[in-house]
Amino acid sequence: MDTPSFLTAQVLVSIAVLVIFVHVILGIVTYSIYLERKISAYIQDRIGPNRVGFDFGLPFLKFLRGCFGLGQPLADGIKFFLKEDYTPDKVDKALFTLAPMTIVVPALIGFAVIPWGGVWHINQFTIPILNWTIAGGDVVIAGANVNVGIIYMLAVASLGVYGVTLGGWASNNKYSFLGGLRSTAQMLAYEIPLGLSLLCVLLVTGTVVPDGIIRYQVEHGWLLFAMPVAATIFFISILAEANRAPFDNAEAEQELVGGYHTEYSSMRFALFFLAEYAHMTTSCAFFALLFLGGYHLPASWIAGPGHVFSPENVTLLGVLAKCGVYLTKVVLLICFMMVIRWTLPRMRFDQVMMMAWQAVIPIALATVVLTSVLVYLDLTDLLPMLAANILLAGFIVGIYPLLPKYNPNRKIPLYGSRFNPVPGERVSTRPTDPMALEDRPIEGTAKPA
Repeated sequence: MDTPSFLTAQVLVSIAVLVIFVHVILGIVTYSIYLERKISAYIQDRIGPNRVGFDFGLPFLKFLRGCFGLGQPLADGIKFFLKEDYTPDKVDKALFTLAPMTIVVPALIGFAVIPWGGVWHINQFTIPILNWTIAGGDVVIAGANVNVGIIYMLAVASLGVYGVTLGGWASNNKYSFLGGLRSTAQMLAYEIPLGLSLLCVLLVTGTVVPDGIIRYQVEHGWLLFAMPVAATIFFISILAEANRAPFDNAEAEQELVGGYHTEYSSMRFALFFLAEYAHMTTSCAFFALLFLGGYHLPASWIAGPGHVFSPENVTLLGVLAKCGVYLTKVVLLICFMMVIRWTLPRMRFDQVMMMAWQAVIPIALATVVLTSVLVYLDLTDLLPMLAANILLAGFIVGIYPLLPKYNPNRKIPLYGSRFNPVPGERVSTRPTDPMALEDRPIEGTAKPA
């Protein structure tokens, strides 16, 4: 039987990568919940999950009890499956059901064009059952080896807003609706600096092929060091796009009960959170691709040229090593996002929007102009780019105090208050009880003899 013309080594590898990495992404998403709990516990001086193991209450699995709480994500999943899937009466049932799928699908297909392991050289082989002979050659370890990979990722990332908007609208709840509006406005605002910072990378590398961007960084150094301003803007934008703190106003509990997913329960509720972590994973993979060299690890000073992490190594061992490097970078970036969440307070919605339109977008435009000038002058090496970015950052810091200020939370003078006392009156807010003024009220402040 003749081998079908469409069946090539690249097609088979792409199918295998899609099947494998869907499960890898789902595994990362699952244990991101565990990492979130553990990191928040360490920051708050707690222990976090440390009881749920994999013993399932069975005596012969007693040795799997505890396991540092690694069974917690499984327990959470079982809990969501067993919860009642409740649908309120007044919702738009079709859109109410469609919204969780609409938000989780773009998050799970964005990784398709990422070259996780670089290039693998396959020799010619035969499929015994069908007697098909597949020609060998170099194949890219990606779900879809397309020439417009970066454009695809940008297009897919912009679809996530539809799930949030549909969930807020279909719930027929004013709090959900406000959360959906907030998320829509925020995502539209921060897609502009995200695209502009991406444009800086494309101007320097001159390609929209993901593997081409990685190979450029292998030769010229990681773009994180050459363009730190663009990298910072891109990271801020992916935080806002994923609705992560301090940009999680769409689900602010103090104001909106639960935000756009207030009316959801059971697995439909869980899908919104799975989509958030899937967006984080895909966004971190995108960031690592653009600014951290993707699968590249500068180990030539240890192993010499052609080492296992270099693009020139096209063996299976090299592919597995580069996949491990890429996934390690992704997990570390996810942990960094979690540290930011549990370190910085949530910004108000007006602050989020003012930051986008009055700070991040103008800086992104300035970065694009600066990068264009450097590309025109052929000054795209590491040192000229880094020096130009430092000068731009210094200019921004220097001009900020000179810009007009608008404070919507200015204190209103209230006659007789501590901020507007009666003429001749001195307001003191210190305690007057001597015990309250002591640093050591029991032992006393005097040093021991």
